[in-house]
Amino acid sequence: MGGAAGKAGSPKKAWMPETKVEAKVVEAMRRRETHGSSIKSFNSIILKFPKIDESFRNCKATFEQFDEDSNGSIDKEELRKCFHKLETAFTDEEIYDLFETCDINEDRGMKFNEFIVLLCLVYLLKDDPATPQAKSRIGMPDLEATFETLVGAFVFLDKNKDGYVSKSEMVQAINESGERSSGRIAMKRFEEMDWDKNGMVNFKEFLFAFTTWVGIDDNEDDEEGGEEKED
Repeated sequence: MGGAAGKAGSPKKAWMPETKVEAKVVEAMRRRETHGSSIKSFNSIILKFPKIDESFRNCKATFEQFDEDSNGSIDKEELRKCFHKLETAFTDEEIYDLFETCDINEDRGMKFNEFIVLLCLVYLLKDDPATPQAKSRIGMPDLEATFETLVGAFVFLDKNKDGYVSKSEMVQAINESGERSSGRIAMKRFEEMDWDKNGMVNFKEFLFAFTTWVGIDDNEDDEEGGEEKED
């Protein structure tokens, strides 16, 4: 995960994104956060899980289309062709940077859940007026609506609008739902998001956790037909 090495005990302000793409994602999220979010509670996010899961699964055909050798993952060359077909204005260097950013298993192949996260990052970056990608489109209106929901969910959780979610912000968001066991739930959800255990969650970590919450798992691509992840 970006910025994990040597940063476990670092204060939030000292943490630096590992790649240029991750830095752009943080900048783009901060810009987006100035517009606020229509989401008002964590419970409203949970209620959207089934619809988000359905939207993700409808993207499976697109993933399989770009997985030209049908091995269950997309390599760098296949991803480059994918971006060109989607007519996104990214350079090859930026595409490879995105690949490295989202290839969390570091197995040189992008699984379905990693592909979804990558597309959502592209969706966020395309709205960044400071980058050439601002004019790009991913050509998937239904999926883009889902991505906007995910962006809105992160904006809701990030109370101080700095581009990251802290433990205290997660506790505050869960407390607003009125759950009796809100503290325990908040800590569990936060631990699921904070993959690099540095005490804060960036948008990429949030997205990977979200794919797990709604039932999308990289193990689905390990065997033909896929296997459902058990909770």
